[in-house]
Amino acid sequence: MSVITVFSGIFCKEDSVVQEITGSTGYKLVTDKNLVGNAARFSDMPEGKIERAFSATTSVFNKFTHEKERAIAYLRLALAETLSDDNLIVSGLAGQLIPKEVSHVLRVCLIADLKFRTKVAAEEQGLSEKDAVKLIHNKDNDRAALVNALFDNKDPWAASLHDIVIPMDKKDATDAAALIMKNLDSDVVKTTESSKKAVDDFLLAAKVEVALVKEGHAAGVDVKDGSVKLSINKHVLMLSRLEEELKSIVSRVPGVKSVDTKVGKGFHKTDVYRKVDLEMPSKVLLVDDEREFVQTLSERLILREMGSAVTYDGESALDLVSKDEPEVMILDLKMPGIDGIEVLRRVKQTHPEIEVIILTGHGSEGDRKVCMDLGAFAYLHKPVDIDLLSDNLKKANEKIQQKKGHKG
Repeated sequence: MSVITVFSGIFCKEDSVVQEITGSTGYKLVTDKNLVGNAARFSDMPEGKIERAFSATTSVFNKFTHEKERAIAYLRLALAETLSDDNLIVSGLAGQLIPKEVSHVLRVCLIADLKFRTKVAAEEQGLSEKDAVKLIHNKDNDRAALVNALFDNKDPWAASLHDIVIPMDKKDATDAAALIMKNLDSDVVKTTESSKKAVDDFLLAAKVEVALVKEGHAAGVDVKDGSVKLSINKHVLMLSRLEEELKSIVSRVPGVKSVDTKVGKGFHKTDVYRKVDLEMPSKVLLVDDEREFVQTLSERLILREMGSAVTYDGESALDLVSKDEPEVMILDLKMPGIDGIEVLRRVKQTHPEIEVIILTGHGSEGDRKVCMDLGAFAYLHKPVDIDLLSDNLKKANEKIQQKKGHKG
């Protein structure tokens, strides 16, 4: 028996095709939504952040949080555990995560020209041509980004990535399903002992990757018959120490027989390997209109392995909060436009889990009382001692982790 993956451009009749082949085969349908839900249960990440791994846009904090890499790791684990069964239809983007070594997979791509997809968008969702084209381009960019990250190929519809590419502007759903069923009969996509072993390797690789991200690391993982090879793809000064730490983590994963490390292809580039410091917040948003001050503060936090982003006014801060959800905000009070007290009020209304540290050079005792009543974590004055600020950030992170623990 086999597995079918269906990777599709938006508005290419994917649901209709999947419904046809599900009815014909009786195979179990697994969607991105199913896998995201399972990945969220395996991790401490909400579904929305895991789902964002499929987006071309990355959080401004990602190089410090490894959030996208963590999401992909948990998605791989969810998918690898699902593949312990045959007779599956994996519909969506996650099917691209299945290694080529798992040979009992029929990889199907559905695509159509822009005119056809725009027409379908109007019929199914009542979208105007302009809105449809914008949505199609955005979703195609997501697919292109994922495929490029996985296979170093910028064309998500490239024939080399799929077993069948079906032009849905030339075939209806019934014809497309019939073509898929015909190819499903090929011996090439039948389960073999070799492909079963590849699934076992995929599952162990996913478990190793999750073990690493839990400890704040991100590295390439390759597994063959229980032997693990780790690729370090970013530059690190103390390579031997990192190698020993990674080996120690991975050797404790059940099923691992041996661990080796190697320098990856990106090691000699300017990117720096960063381990996530789990004792300090990785997503700190600095909000202050004093540009020189806030940029210097950001650099000092980065030197202490804290990820920081900077905005110079309240409106920009609120916009970034809605997109990237920082863990801690360091907020000035006196700014043009929306002032700090109003930013604090809105943040606590919409994202009460964000801890806000007020850092001001002009605040009064009255301002301090208002801020603390609104839910500020701390109220500090400029110039601030970096050790005092770091101590408050650490305490804020402890509060955040305690809340997560209670929710779990």
